[in-house]
Amino acid sequence: MSRRRSLRTEATLLDALQREAFNYFLHETNPANGLVLDKTAADWPASIAAVGLALSCYPVGVERGLIARDGAIQITLTTLRFFARSAQGPEPDATGYHGFYYHFLDMRSGRRAMDCEVSTVDTALLLAGALTAAEYFTRETAEECEIRELADALYRRVDWQWAQNGEAAVAQGWQPETGFVGYRYQGYDEALILYLLGLGAPERPLTVESYGAWASSYAWKRIYDIEFLCAGPLFTHQLSHGWIDFRGIRDAEMRDKGIDYFENSRRATWVQQRYAMDNPLGLRGYGEHAWGITASDGPGDATLRIDGVDRRFYDYVARGVPFGPDDGTLAPWAVVASLPFAPEIVLPTIESYARRKLRGEHPYGFKSTFNLTFPGGASGPRGWVSPYHFGLNQGPIMLMIENYRSGLIWELMRGCPYLIAGLKRAGFTGGWLEDSAASGASTT
Repeated sequence: MSRRRSLRTEATLLDALQREAFNYFLHETNPANGLVLDKTAADWPASIAAVGLALSCYPVGVERGLIARDGAIQITLTTLRFFARSAQGPEPDATGYHGFYYHFLDMRSGRRAMDCEVSTVDTALLLAGALTAAEYFTRETAEECEIRELADALYRRVDWQWAQNGEAAVAQGWQPETGFVGYRYQGYDEALILYLLGLGAPERPLTVESYGAWASSYAWKRIYDIEFLCAGPLFTHQLSHGWIDFRGIRDAEMRDKGIDYFENSRRATWVQQRYAMDNPLGLRGYGEHAWGITASDGPGDATLRIDGVDRRFYDYVARGVPFGPDDGTLAPWAVVASLPFAPEIVLPTIESYARRKLRGEHPYGFKSTFNLTFPGGASGPRGWVSPYHFGLNQGPIMLMIENYRSGLIWELMRGCPYLIAGLKRAGFTGGWLEDSAASGASTT
C-alpha cells in the first residue's frame, strides 16, 4: 500500500471513529439540561464525567463539521446554566455540595441518583470540560461571553480545601448519610487533573502539600525491560492527557527520571501490547493486535471451568496490567485513546479491531468491551460482547484522536490560566509552560 493511500485509509477510519463517538453525545444527551447518559441501559442516570467529556467534544465536533457552531453554543450554554443554577447543599437529593457534584444525576431532574457520592475526580472532569468550552468560545457575542462567565463561576465556586478534610491528599468523595468516604487519591492515577485544577484555583485552592501527598506513593516498575510509573488500568495513563499536553513539561518526580508523563504513557501502552503478546494467563484472543485492558464493563461475576482451568470473571472492574485483575476482557476504545502516545502500534490494532466487525450496526462505533474466553452464548462467535456503550469511553476516543490529528484540545488548554497556575504550583517546568510564562500568560 502506498504512503498516500495508507494516509487516506487512516483518515477515513479516524473520521468514522470520531463521528461514531460524537453520535453518543448527540443522541444520549438531554437537550433540556445538557446531562449525558452514563451508559446505554434502561432508566440509567447521567454521569458528570460524561458531561465534562461532552463539553470538551463539542469544539471538536464544530471543527470536524459534526455539529454547527450555533448548535454547540446552545447545548454548552444549556449545560453550564443547569449546573450554575442546580441545588447545592447537604440535602441527600441535591445536585452537589461545596461546588462539587454527585457522580450520577437523574437524567431529567438533575438531582442525585443511585445514592452515589459527591465525586471529586468526576467534578474535575466536568470542570475540565467547562474550561475547554471557555477557551474555545472566545468571540465577543452575548452567548459566548456567557459561556466564559459561567465556566469561570463554576470553577471558582469549588471549595477544594473542603475536599481535603483536614489532610493533605484529596478525599475521593462525600455522602450526606456518612460524610467523607474512607479513601483518598494517592499514587499515580486518574486524579492528576484533579490536583492540577485544584492547585490552580484563585479561591480556596488545594494546599501545596497536597500534590506531594498524592505523589508520595508512586510505584515505578520495570516490566519487559521498560521502566515506567505504573498505574495498571490503561485509562489512568490516558484520562488527564485528554486535556493536558504533558510533552516536555515535568514535575520533580519526572525530572528525577528524565522523562515526562507523555513518555510514561507511551511506555505503559507498549507494556500493554507486550503483555497481550506474552499472554501469561493463556486467555483467548490476546496478541500483537489484540490488547486494551482497563477499567471496563465485563461479562459478570462468575467462576467457570474452561479448557480445564478455573477462570474468574468480573462485571465492571478496574482491570490492569500486569497485576490484574485480568479475565480476558479487552476494550477497543482504550486502544484508540492511546493513539497520540504510540500510533505505530495503536493504528494497526484499531484496524484489526475494525476487521473483526466489532463496530457492528450501532451508530456509536466499537463495542465497549468483548471477551473471547467467556462463553459467547447469544453473543455469537466473538465470545461475550458488552451490550452497552459508555460516555466515559466515547469521550476519550473523540479527544485523543483529535489530539493526535491536530492537538486542538491541548492547544486550547495551554491557554487556560488556571491550568497553568496549577502546573506551576505542582512544580512543573519546561516546554510550552516556559513559553507561556515568557509570553506573559496570566495565572490570576
